[in-house]
Amino acid sequence: MGWFLGLGIAGLVVLLLSLVFDGLLEGAFDSLSGGLDGFLSLPVIAGFVSMLGFAGAIVLGATGLGVGAATAVGVAAGAGAGWLTWRLSRALMHDGDAGTPRGTDLVGSAGTVVTGIPADGYGEVLVHLAGQPVKLSARSSVPVARGSEVWVEAVLTATSVSVRAVER
Repeated sequence: MGWFLGLGIAGLVVLLLSLVFDGLLEGAFDSLSGGLDGFLSLPVIAGFVSMLGFAGAIVLGATGLGVGAATAVGVAAGAGAGWLTWRLSRALMHDGDAGTPRGTDLVGSAGTVVTGIPADGYGEVLVHLAGQPVKLSARSSVPVARGSEVWVEAVLTATSVSVRAVER
């Protein structure tokens, strides 16, 4: 049983090291994995070894089965834990649905003038980008009073936009 518990604890230590050093040890398995897309990553290996050890210890201690049966159950449980870890890490790493908001996403959005905009001068507007309020410098060809609603016509720089007043 000591060997099984040792494997379980060793797997947890490897998992902790892979989290603390954040990929530093990951390069050791890159040449081995070929095209397996992270199947031999440290979290997968740690999950396999931990589950093999702890499941083997449970079977050995709770049943009258021998070391061979405990090892077989541990390997099966370890393979399942490794596969689940691999699938979860792939799902988290390849989440491509959420795009990063860009400044060009502001074009066409509504905002409110915070600091009045003089003709051909700069003021400030408050707009929402990806649900977050963003305060930007704003330029307009006509004066726009504080509190007016505006539409973003163009993005001039990373911190300034061109706006026009909304007419209702």
